[in-house]
Amino acid sequence: MLEMPNEEFEELVAEALDRIPPELTRLMDNVAVFVEDEPEPGDPDLLGLYEGTPLTERGEWYAGVLPDRITIYRGPTLRMCSSREEVVAEAEVTVVHEIAHHFGIDDERLHALGYG
Repeated sequence: MLEMPNEEFEELVAEALDRIPPELTRLMDNVAVFVEDEPEPGDPDLLGLYEGTPLTERGEWYAGVLPDRITIYRGPTLRMCSSREEVVAEAEVTVVHEIAHHFGIDDERLHALGYG
């Protein structure tokens, strides 16, 4: 497994977020991004997870709720990558993938767009 300190991985995720076009980040609403070491034991290869209500499903009832949560997992990412460059690329793909879920884009469409 590739070694990378938590702080460095968190910085890569922050840099991936910074590369999201401003016209998209302005549309993001009530969402927080976290980095954790490992996903739940049942899915050890999970790179990222979106939990919340996609923008496309929010209605008048959507008020006073906790922020949606995007979690990027360090351990699985480092296990699948063999270089820092691969980690940078995978972190960016994973961040875009999870943000797309926030916008209501499903896995099938993301795979078709290359954000598998």
